[in-house]
Amino acid sequence: MKISYSWLKQYVDTDLAPERVSEVITSTGLEVDSMERIEAIRGGLAGVVVGEVLTCDKHPDADKLSVTTVDVGEQKPLCIVCGAPNVAKGQKVLVATIGTTLYFSGGEVTIKKAKLRGVSSEGMICAEDELGLGTSHEGIMVLPGDTPVGMPARELFKLDDDYVYEIGLTPNRIDAASHYGVARDLAAYQAFHSNTDTKAVKPDVSGFSIDSKSLTIPVEVVNTSACRRYSAITVSNVTVAPSPEWLQKRLKSIGINPINNIVDVTNYVLHEVGQPLHAFDADAITGGRVVVQTLAEGTPFITLDGVERKLSADDLMICNGSEPMCIAGVFGGLSSGITAKTTRVFIESACFNPVYVRRTARKHGLSTDASFRYERGTDPNITIWALKRAAMLIREVAGGQISSDIVDVYPEPLDHFRVEFNVDSACRLIGMRIPNDQIERILTSLEISVIEKNDYHWVLAVPTYRVDVTREADVVEEILRIFGYDNVEIPEKVSSTLNFSKKPDNFTMQSIACGFLTGNGFNEIMCNSLTKKDYYEKLTTYPARSSVEILNPLSSDLNVMRQTLLFGGMESIQRNTNYRRPNLKLFEFGNCYRYNADLADVTNPLDRYSESFRIAMWMTGLMEPEHWMDKHNSVNFYHLKAFVHALLARFGLDVDTLSHTEAPSDLFSYGLSYLSGSAPVASFGLISSSIADSFDIKAEVFFAEIEWSALLTKLGETKISFRELPKYPEVRRDLALLLDNSVSYEQVRKLAFATERKLLRQVTLFDVYQGNNLPQGKKSYAVSFILQDETRTLTDEQIDATMKRLVDAYAKQLGAQLR
Repeated sequence: MKISYSWLKQYVDTDLAPERVSEVITSTGLEVDSMERIEAIRGGLAGVVVGEVLTCDKHPDADKLSVTTVDVGEQKPLCIVCGAPNVAKGQKVLVATIGTTLYFSGGEVTIKKAKLRGVSSEGMICAEDELGLGTSHEGIMVLPGDTPVGMPARELFKLDDDYVYEIGLTPNRIDAASHYGVARDLAAYQAFHSNTDTKAVKPDVSGFSIDSKSLTIPVEVVNTSACRRYSAITVSNVTVAPSPEWLQKRLKSIGINPINNIVDVTNYVLHEVGQPLHAFDADAITGGRVVVQTLAEGTPFITLDGVERKLSADDLMICNGSEPMCIAGVFGGLSSGITAKTTRVFIESACFNPVYVRRTARKHGLSTDASFRYERGTDPNITIWALKRAAMLIREVAGGQISSDIVDVYPEPLDHFRVEFNVDSACRLIGMRIPNDQIERILTSLEISVIEKNDYHWVLAVPTYRVDVTREADVVEEILRIFGYDNVEIPEKVSSTLNFSKKPDNFTMQSIACGFLTGNGFNEIMCNSLTKKDYYEKLTTYPARSSVEILNPLSSDLNVMRQTLLFGGMESIQRNTNYRRPNLKLFEFGNCYRYNADLADVTNPLDRYSESFRIAMWMTGLMEPEHWMDKHNSVNFYHLKAFVHALLARFGLDVDTLSHTEAPSDLFSYGLSYLSGSAPVASFGLISSSIADSFDIKAEVFFAEIEWSALLTKLGETKISFRELPKYPEVRRDLALLLDNSVSYEQVRKLAFATERKLLRQVTLFDVYQGNNLPQGKKSYAVSFILQDETRTLTDEQIDATMKRLVDAYAKQLGAQLR
């Protein structure tokens, strides 16, 4: 949001420098992102001074040039060759001295000492277009005879540079989305810290009067929940034309292009006090009435930008007797706007429900200055003032007469908010005792009235434009904004308590996981927890009916809470792939949500809703960036599996203590799921082609999702113990087993540990073969076994006996043969 320094000073009497104003409004919670100096005239007329023409003679070698001597207040006059037809002796003129840079429509030029047809010229006598003071080039500017010689042109024309602040407005401070709103905070700060009665002052509208009642247009509000207040007035016999210079200058200073005097007035009032207005051509209001209502789903409407849009049944519309004219609070219509032929104007000043405006703006992809304010909540009690202000300005800049009474539909008037406030509690929150009289002064300067006072218990009346101040804590924040956070004393003693933290600590484990993954080349992403219900329509693991649905979704793409982190990451991969970033390793922490409609005998409906915290990983493309020394190595299932195992091992969890099963087939083409008892801990594998195709992703995507709470529970059960390193060597023996295709490695591993519990330390599958030279339906596993006795060195007899028991067990229980 842009705020002009000179415009701001119209509402608050301050002599603070622009830089100090920037610091003050930042300290009050309106953070200034940048401050830009805006020159009244480019270059500021630096180097241009008033001169007096002492002599003026014809140039000896040019009929259209004159040779002059000009006194500019220096020790000796300047010799200047001038081509203007109106230059004459005795004139007071504006002279650009050597080194001056002039800016004009054709470009810029720096004045240098030069010879023109053999005569030296030491400056330039200027016309108004050459200085940026006008458009005429018929001759030089001739000043009044009493103008002091040598006076800088900047002082002569009283040029004041403006400063424009770019304020990063937070959503809760919509009250400050205008020049007057910022002036209120500045005045409050100045009144408290300077001990003055400085107040922000709105322009006076007491001169408002109705000229006639020749154009009264009634208003009917059908949907009163969507339109809290609707005020309107008409102005007749206006002349649509360019705005006067002062109005154009104000709008241009904050980056708004002037359109015409009627529209410019509505924009001016919007940025003056924060109340959006809309001007209709009254002749376009067929039926002679205005109706505020919603229309049928799919109703076509052409907006001001010429685009036909299909309306939703929830879009609030401003209609005439037969058709819609405007999307309320968002965007005007093509056929009802102000044109050069408009002579009668209907002005709207309303307060719309933020939910309706936000939903409509998001659905149609529209964002305007009006919708920005309506989405955050406007003050319903300023509509009449803004209407009077606009009508008076239109009468001033466009002529015409105010031709109706003010129409005001306000079904449920809103009064000041009552807030209970305890001074002692406030001081405890602040951390220091602020005298009661200072607190009251701050509140009064913020237009918050103390309507009841009983020792330390007060009742406050908060103005309706402060939609964010509804609790005692909000009032404390208001006090601190003006008192100054930097003025809160730092205590000499800091009290602290030691809290027991149950192990494993959630945040510590998250930090460890983040460090591990980023150290291995992963990038963290943060995706929206709102997602598209369509993603879950064909899934059985996460069925659509288990989605937590949003009652008032912003769009069909954000209509449910996510059940899994999968789809947010797929959207990120899709976007990065489209931007030619195919090699990705991503991870995310986030909550997932589920609705269990089948849960019976529930006394509290909230019990059907569950929330789980998870961590997810995605891998696609190449494992390492392309390099001439390295072979291109695409990501595969075992890369992801290695990261999952390494992450679990980093937490001290032995994967062998978990049971294994196949990953859900609706999510994965193939993969694994780890369980602790019946509780899922992790699932990972290759994302199914149907899901990848729905995102138009051609490359293989490998995905892992870990149930964080289940993992922490398992870690809490894990006992860490220490023991002396073995003194005796381990022994490795390998077996090549011929097995049925139906036998899994997990069966081989479990049977080995069941057969030999004392000496067997590790089982590893290091080769799998299927193909020629093997019987039909068979496969070959090459398995290594690590044996070790911690009390003595193993003998050949012990080793052979152990391996024989393993071979016999495999033959008997799995039908294995040695190759």
